[in-house]
Amino acid sequence: MPAMTMTEKILGRHAGRDSVQPGDNIWVDADILMTHDVCGPGTIGVFHQHFGKNAKVWDREKVVIIPDHYIFTADAMANRNVDTLRKFVAEQNIKYFYDVGTPRYKGVCHIALPEEGHTRPGEVLFGTDSHTCTAGAFGEFATGIGNTDAGFVMGTGKLWVKVPPTMRFVFHGNLPPYLMAKDLILAVIGDIGCDGATYKAMEFDGDGVYALNIEERMTLCNMVIEAGGKNGVIAPDQVTLDYVNARNASGKKYDVVTTDQGATFCYERVYDVTKLEPVIAKPHSPDNRAYVSEVRGTKLDRAYIGSCTGGKMTDFRAAAGILKGRSVKIDTFVVPATSEIAAGLKSEKLNGQSLEDVFLSAGAKIGQPSCAACLGGPSDTFGRLNGPISCISTTNRNFPGRMGHKEAKVFLASPLTVAASALTGVIADPRDCLQ
Repeated sequence: MPAMTMTEKILGRHAGRDSVQPGDNIWVDADILMTHDVCGPGTIGVFHQHFGKNAKVWDREKVVIIPDHYIFTADAMANRNVDTLRKFVAEQNIKYFYDVGTPRYKGVCHIALPEEGHTRPGEVLFGTDSHTCTAGAFGEFATGIGNTDAGFVMGTGKLWVKVPPTMRFVFHGNLPPYLMAKDLILAVIGDIGCDGATYKAMEFDGDGVYALNIEERMTLCNMVIEAGGKNGVIAPDQVTLDYVNARNASGKKYDVVTTDQGATFCYERVYDVTKLEPVIAKPHSPDNRAYVSEVRGTKLDRAYIGSCTGGKMTDFRAAAGILKGRSVKIDTFVVPATSEIAAGLKSEKLNGQSLEDVFLSAGAKIGQPSCAACLGGPSDTFGRLNGPISCISTTNRNFPGRMGHKEAKVFLASPLTVAASALTGVIADPRDCLQ
């Protein structure tokens, strides 16, 4: 049997095959299907169209529904989307529905999924959102799909998948205190371009990767789609297993899958993290890379710390370390990805002061757990209530209109760089103000 990569082995096992190779088209069994308020109604429509109005989903405990995008809004169409989800959940008796306005509400789906124990090594996770690839940090095959495919999975639990070739990115060395995973992935995207990994798996390895906590690994996998990747993946270690086992309330068994020695990669690149410096993506593309030192002093109107990429506890700890005892000079928004993280901002202390108080004392505004301004959204989403401003953000995309006005400029950076820039009102290097 030929040596295989993690992605090949996971897909092969879920197709009931001993071996697969890149380019093979196979029927794959899904472990989880996730959808949210933007794509859920369309997925439900496809499901009913092809399986009948009275059809039942293939497994009510494997469909996870998480409203998170357009929820804190008065927009009637957005609210109708959530009502559609509620009706469907009631009809289907869906077990895992994290409805807004209820104690079960979570927030951003990609962070809520692992928090609620829906990400496990060796599994296959499909989601109607391109950043579903975040879950590859847990050693599984996780990828975004469209409404049509999702409607089919909803009815059958299967999907026709082409096995992607695998690119391998190895990070060595001890990460300097002024760098985060966001800098690493922006460096990769800058090197290979937004189409450099089109329909390929991106596997991350090396002691530099395994020195990262699980949230930072999620950041790496989250942005593989910005390079065109089909999925990102990191082999599980004890850090992974400790997190998964603590969250796996269902007790579902899983199999750890790793890449075989001698497996074939279509591309390999090695980085020494000790030689990297803070990275930024200039408007209007994630691969428009520059070093922060090259654009230092660029005027800004707003700073934003949040999203599935930059709204986790690790991100806020980093930002708080910069902002504590200081004051921001521009509008600065802090938006936790989930309700659990929002609670963590209140409870976790930095030198006796809660992280929430650190941000408020610095003059930042704290938003409700959600995707918030990241995608823009309805007209009353605060990301839309502005003209063509310049914003530095921990989000993952800086396309025109992504955070509001179509002429707005969005710079992508790590929470450290965003916090440092918020203090000065211009793009700033975190090396200049780390406490």
